[in-house]
Amino acid sequence: MKSLVLERKDELSLRDFPAIDREEEVLGSRDVRIKLHTVGICGSDVHYYTHGRIGPFVVNKPMILGHEASGTVIEVGAEVTTLKEGDRVCMEPGIPDPHSKATQLGMYNIDPAVRFWATPPVHGILRPTCVHPEAFTYKLPDNVSFAEAAMVEPLAVGVHAATKARVKPGDSAVVMGAGPIGLVTALSALAAGCAKVFVSDLAAQKLDIAGSLSPAVIAVDVNAQDLTEVVKRDTVGWGADIVFEATGSPQAAKTVFEPLCPGGCVVMIGGQPDPILYDAGAAMIREARVENIFRYAHVFPRCVGMLSSGAIDVKPLITRTFDFADSVQAFEIAASAPPADVKMQITLPQ
Repeated sequence: MKSLVLERKDELSLRDFPAIDREEEVLGSRDVRIKLHTVGICGSDVHYYTHGRIGPFVVNKPMILGHEASGTVIEVGAEVTTLKEGDRVCMEPGIPDPHSKATQLGMYNIDPAVRFWATPPVHGILRPTCVHPEAFTYKLPDNVSFAEAAMVEPLAVGVHAATKARVKPGDSAVVMGAGPIGLVTALSALAAGCAKVFVSDLAAQKLDIAGSLSPAVIAVDVNAQDLTEVVKRDTVGWGADIVFEATGSPQAAKTVFEPLCPGGCVVMIGGQPDPILYDAGAAMIREARVENIFRYAHVFPRCVGMLSSGAIDVKPLITRTFDFADSVQAFEIAASAPPADVKMQITLPQ
């Protein structure tokens, strides 16, 4: 079972990883076994590689990375009814406790007991096969590729953010950050009805990609332009209806209210490593609504549907693909944060 293993901070290896003792490899009656095809490299994977931890989640022993995935069903449990062998699928990586209060209230993403791939101590799926519940495995339409399907997981973050923002047709939005999550958020805001989306970043190459996504995207290089001035100029001084913070930068996060219109909404997406400065006065005089999101819930089927219909096109965001044999090199490159890359993916042997 050759897997990409994070041995410890700054050390990766591609090696056999004994699976027989892992409880998650036992096929339950409502589970499916999946042969992995494509796995995206997420910023959280890279952060575990370079820092060994994210907040309270610490890599204390070797852990397999990867959680953005697509593949093919190769075995089904006795009670599985919606999937069969040979089905192409993508998988929602968080498995909640079905009996928890959060799950019962429909907020399964914030269930404290959720088991999420590649979040210590749970292994990820940069490996040949995995076992997953039928309920969190989604069949792909024929016109959605494995590469696009592996983008459903990050896209789900953007769709969840747009849902929490309560986008209305014709709204204007700001997305701070042109990384993978920022760009899927921009696409989600447009699909939800935004007429105009300002995307800001420091990297010109990422802004070029942002600007190519739609004529409705206005790329703002904050090295050379003041974001608030651009937004105010293009909204007759009013400001944007929604501001999505997707940088994870405390410097950017403290300015979220500046381009926001009165009565607007701020959605905090980017994970902040430290407490941020929050301008309560700026929020108050605008009567701003502030939403926070953690991963996503109830959006995977919608994401698959939008990819199939063409409502959202994630293909321009996939900027580099590696063979599984080159996984370690792929992570080394991802850790260097190449400015021209948005999403890197790894394809496994078939």
